[in-house]
Amino acid sequence: MGFAVFLLVYIYVLQQVHDFTIQDWQQRYREDGADPRALIGALVARCAGPDTAWILLLDRSALAAQFEQLELRLAAVGGDRTRLPLYGVPFAVKDNIDVVALPTTAACPAFAYVAAATAPAVQKLLDAGAILIGKTNLDQFATGLVGTRSPYGAVPNTFDARYISGGSSSGSASVVARGLVAFALGTDTAGSGRVPAGFNNLVGLKPTRGWLSSRGVVPACRSLDCISVFALTVDDAELVANIAAGYDDGDPYSRPAPATAASARLPQQPRFGIPQSPQWYGDKAAEAAYQQALTQMQALGATLVPLDFSPLFEIAALLYEGPWLAERYAAIEDFIREQAEQMHPVVRTIIERARGISAIDAFKAEYRRAELVRSAQHLLRDVDALLTPTAPTISTIAEVEADPITLNARLGTYTNFVNLLDWCALALPAGFRSDGLPNGIALIAPSWRDAALTAFGRRWQAHAPWPLGATGATMRPATTASAAIADSSLVRVAVVGAHLSGMPLNGQLSERKAAFVETTTTSTAYRLYALPGTVPPKPGLAKTGEGAAIEVELWDVPVENFGSFVALIPAPLGIGTLELADGRLVKGFICEGWAIPAARDITEFGGWRAFLAASNTATAKE
Repeated sequence: MGFAVFLLVYIYVLQQVHDFTIQDWQQRYREDGADPRALIGALVARCAGPDTAWILLLDRSALAAQFEQLELRLAAVGGDRTRLPLYGVPFAVKDNIDVVALPTTAACPAFAYVAAATAPAVQKLLDAGAILIGKTNLDQFATGLVGTRSPYGAVPNTFDARYISGGSSSGSASVVARGLVAFALGTDTAGSGRVPAGFNNLVGLKPTRGWLSSRGVVPACRSLDCISVFALTVDDAELVANIAAGYDDGDPYSRPAPATAASARLPQQPRFGIPQSPQWYGDKAAEAAYQQALTQMQALGATLVPLDFSPLFEIAALLYEGPWLAERYAAIEDFIREQAEQMHPVVRTIIERARGISAIDAFKAEYRRAELVRSAQHLLRDVDALLTPTAPTISTIAEVEADPITLNARLGTYTNFVNLLDWCALALPAGFRSDGLPNGIALIAPSWRDAALTAFGRRWQAHAPWPLGATGATMRPATTASAAIADSSLVRVAVVGAHLSGMPLNGQLSERKAAFVETTTTSTAYRLYALPGTVPPKPGLAKTGEGAAIEVELWDVPVENFGSFVALIPAPLGIGTLELADGRLVKGFICEGWAIPAARDITEFGGWRAFLAASNTATAKE
């Protein structure tokens, strides 16, 4: 290749790699035959230059070592890239998470040390083929929700640089929102993995504590800390979390997920608890955007139940006004005793409050927390999850610098209580405010309901798709590649006729604890037929190569119940592999060829519901 051609290719790549989801990166490698060295080399070159979101960008030699490891991993799986679900996908980690041979600063240069080992959650991502390109800025020692408390500089909002990015995982949110990486790890103790997501139009997944190992993380509050995930889509966030998760015997706070966790789902028409008297601190744009999101939720079939959030707000107050500050002090005890003058002044002021906390105070607060946990559990008795604003308002960087404590505290209104309750949460984009800034909402549920939240998050994503971060790129449907790691406890089945929601045989799915995922269509290679003499009436779906997109519903059936479901399916129907419109391959209903000649071709209706509706209309007219 001549130098001029190489230069043109390099410039093209440089321009194209800034808005990629995991799915996009996988497609480049799978279909375009791209070389990770070329794509990521161009990407890192684009990241060079002043940028407060980064504390460290890896140099050529560090990247080269990762590419060598990637080749070894690929060879170990026989060259099958589908067995490396993050093959060549670039990511970043918050700089309070260890990566071997790299410095960990926690945004405090005097505290920095070179990590002796890689955090297990990060190592799992590397083992899946991901490429780490750098470590990101944060509110020092993960103390703050603003993204301004760092000697490396304030990280600006990706939509309007006058405003804060949110913190403490400010840099991780920024680099994902701008498409510099496909995903990033943050941490979350009081909302640090959710507030920056809401402010930058991202998905922020705050997992159940202990699902992802927190070994190798500089603690904020060790008993509450979680590694969190920032991504452009729900699919990407869930994929990353599933790969990074797993019990770690070396982490005393790690715990194995219960067998039912992966199959947890919200009802198709969920009941969401919302704050009955939300506090907006005078931010009318935030209030209006949240109301609009609630209207969209109702259109999706959700019932909204106003609740008194007082017990939750009292729990939230314990985090910074109670003895849990002592955990922050314990995490850096030697450093703050010997080098407190090296700390960010606001962070130092907050953490040094712990010196006045006694063991008696700690026990009293824990007793009160336990009482409030019981009240919170009662609050959830009649709802499936909570639906809140991610944050009640947003401030400019200048406003936060002028009043750093008060304005920061407001941002945790709907996040601070989650970790103290041992709950999980999912921050989701929800359109934009009247001033052009992103609006964020959050789903909150008890521990081990993570899969239920992400499943509903995908429904929300399909109902109200958002532009990808701050890239300006539009979302496209998921493909097989994006679902490279499937939940082994579930079988995803496409139903096309009498098993659809509200149809006569749908109960066979609900009896087996199957969960609705989404409504979608097949590829255009299928034709639909009304089968004669079937009771109740049923259609047959056949792949002919030429046809139309046929409406189907996807349901997740627990593996242990799948066999009994299949046993109920009468000839000429059976279960085979269906191709969806977006390229995904799932199990689904098919029809044996011998039954087709006697059946009526109803492909033109595009689905069984539409055919029945038309038939009923015709009958009524007759």
